[in-house]
Amino acid sequence: MTDEKGTSSTTGNELVAQLQASGALDELFAKIDSGEVEITGSDGLLPALLKTTLERGLQAELTGHLGYEKGEPAPAKRPNARNGTTSKTIESEVGSFTIDVPRDRAGTFTPRLIRKGQRRLDGLDDMIISLYAGGMTVREIEHHLATTIGVELSAGTISAITDAVADAVLQWQNRPLEEFYPVIYLDAIRIKVRQDHRVVGRSAYIAVGVDLEGIKHVLGIWVQDTEGASFWAHVCADLANRGVRDVLIVCCDGLAGLPEAIEATWPDSMVQTCVVHLIRASMRFVSYGDRKKVAAELKKIYTAPNEETALAALAEFEASAWGAKYPQTVATWTAAWERFTPFLQFPPMLRRVIYTTNSIESLNFQLRKVTKNRGHFPSTESAVKLLWLAICNIEDRRARERAAEKGKPAGQRRASGRLVEGQVTTNWKQALAQLAAAYPDRINPYL
Repeated sequence: MTDEKGTSSTTGNELVAQLQASGALDELFAKIDSGEVEITGSDGLLPALLKTTLERGLQAELTGHLGYEKGEPAPAKRPNARNGTTSKTIESEVGSFTIDVPRDRAGTFTPRLIRKGQRRLDGLDDMIISLYAGGMTVREIEHHLATTIGVELSAGTISAITDAVADAVLQWQNRPLEEFYPVIYLDAIRIKVRQDHRVVGRSAYIAVGVDLEGIKHVLGIWVQDTEGASFWAHVCADLANRGVRDVLIVCCDGLAGLPEAIEATWPDSMVQTCVVHLIRASMRFVSYGDRKKVAAELKKIYTAPNEETALAALAEFEASAWGAKYPQTVATWTAAWERFTPFLQFPPMLRRVIYTTNSIESLNFQLRKVTKNRGHFPSTESAVKLLWLAICNIEDRRARERAAEKGKPAGQRRASGRLVEGQVTTNWKQALAQLAAAYPDRINPYL
């Protein structure tokens, strides 16, 4: 490959391939295979290579600071000189090692490669945060580092590393938002949090907004620690204070206190019961053998062209043998009817957008995998921190997988698409056109 100056350069992969082809690595590989040489750990090959590389870099930095090479006499006008080295133990993602940091007599040398006071390479911090985001506890990370790469870090140090992202979480949670979101989805996962010396169950709510371009964004994460009305008033005020002036539809699952908070914050907004959740709730009482037939009858309700037809379909179901066998199913639809019926006003393409909540359900499924092994969180702040890190970790991993397959034919790609953040809503252009026609006064000012 060629650098910016047009000079030919060799990548690390190319260099290793050349050395391997020449046989220069055969002896090393043989020692690795026999166990004579370890890869990681305090006496491993990679820490030794990293130590040598860093020490060479530090010596080069000092040479640049002093203005002359090691072994050359110091210029008369530059009385500063080398003054030996000082040892420092460094923790890295490949193991621990000790390096000799060069010093100067005047004490003016400030290394940039390994900063003063630095005891860990940034890559190790990134590894710890990634393990934490993947669902490992602090104690599990402590054990993992000790057994895999021989790095001994205390639980307190690991906690401090993960706490370092708190500012980033706060900045994300308070970032400015768009003025208008046609649709906002709200869903929750259950977590356990320690509060007042006891562990209690809490709901962590995640809001996903669809902007005017049809792009989905995670707007925020809130852990409910108060009763419904005041909690939702706080959430709506938070979104409004971050710039959200209007929302057309808020899609959720029968959350007490939310409709009132929405009405107080955005008076013209509609609160829509999540149709998928409503269907699942009503099918909860149906035996497995009957589900397919019952689902077919219920479909007549939520695919009806208007409320009158939907109400007739519900009445027909209630009067049928299925309604007699499963009265709880009828009761579920009846109780949610007021918040379900706005769905019937929407044009067909918008119905699909609201009905399909796969992305936020997929997100919550991934987050549940991260949180399921944890007994509880020490605070609501730590819960929000982990959920945010998990979302970032999942999206970053998927982005790396897509980048690795870049250039391959579509049929050969196996990487997953975006989970939520940045995902484009299917058929959004058609849905937006129908929205603009149905609600011109709400949509057009923001187009």
